[in-house]
Amino acid sequence: MRSAAAGVDAEDGVAPVADDIDEIPDRRSDHPLSRVFPLLYDVLGAAAEDCDAVMALGDAEGKLLWVCGRPSVLRKAEQIHFMEGAVWAEREAGTNAPGTALRLDAAVQIRAGEHYARRVQNWSCAAAPIHDPETQTLLGVVDVTGGHAVGTPQTLAMVRAAARMAEAELGRLAAVGRGRTTSAGLWAPLNVVGLRVDALGRPDCQVDTGSRSLRLSSRHSEILIVLAERPDGVTGEQLAVEAYAEDVSLSTVRAEMTRLRSLLGPDVLQSRPYRLQVPVEADWLEVTARLTVGDVRSALRAYRGPLLPRSEAPAVVDRRDQLQQQLRSAVLASGDADLMVAWTRARWGADDVEMWRRQARILPPDSPLRPLAEGEARRLDRLYG
Repeated sequence: MRSAAAGVDAEDGVAPVADDIDEIPDRRSDHPLSRVFPLLYDVLGAAAEDCDAVMALGDAEGKLLWVCGRPSVLRKAEQIHFMEGAVWAEREAGTNAPGTALRLDAAVQIRAGEHYARRVQNWSCAAAPIHDPETQTLLGVVDVTGGHAVGTPQTLAMVRAAARMAEAELGRLAAVGRGRTTSAGLWAPLNVVGLRVDALGRPDCQVDTGSRSLRLSSRHSEILIVLAERPDGVTGEQLAVEAYAEDVSLSTVRAEMTRLRSLLGPDVLQSRPYRLQVPVEADWLEVTARLTVGDVRSALRAYRGPLLPRSEAPAVVDRRDQLQQQLRSAVLASGDADLMVAWTRARWGADDVEMWRRQARILPPDSPLRPLAEGEARRLDRLYG
């Protein structure tokens, strides 16, 4: 009755997308829920992705500010306008979990055909409101949307628990803020003055902010490497090409950048364009710097392996191949047998037949390493034809 009275089109209606969609990144960074988004993603978002569902956070007006999930599921969700910037208030989209949860100020579950709009009836969803723990002001809503598997009592219980956990975390942060004040009575944030990033020979990036250490996800690691390589910044479109091996939507990029900003801090990562605003020290950049000044021995010592060896992100693959080739060429050109031996002892250089051949030529005849180099060169020649 409420949906019909609001004039929602039951047959062909879809949630409208706000005109200010370009301002969503700024609205997210200013919204109180940005402080608990990483927690909600950890306890709910990752579980939703494993079930081919999406997690969304919306403001008190029903506008979705965060929508995260697997790219293939996000693309399907976008077909019904379940995307960042869309307004899912009940008066705009009819009966649905985020909108009805906000309307009733209570956790609700809407299964398939219970949706008012027919185009949404292949989906099920569960949502719960989130309040300011001190003022009880309605801040927004957390939701899980997916297929029929979402329409279970367990999903609703999980969403309700995540909302209560977010409120508890907001209360804790408020208490910490009151405990860390300046003489003027203002909250004094712990600013990050720089980043130390290690990514050589690792499946992910280890980040040290000076006050804490973080181990990033594979995707965030790839994005951070792109940003470190592009100090002037990149657009969302460029990031989608450079950090993703597959085609992705800009909403996927924005969601990942929101998560990364939540982890690193708003003072570290800026948008328009996306860029790092603090100095960055990185192990792969150190290797390049040492090669630039001709210190091959030091560069090889600092090289702990290929850059994110498992990554298939185009920019990471290019940078990984470039760095390894530069270092290899420098070792070959050095004519230093010790450096060549060190290269072939490493797992990434063990099958480098040219390096073994060069060793065999320049090692002294009485060196015990020369027969080893000659034998390994012959073995690899036979192996690879």
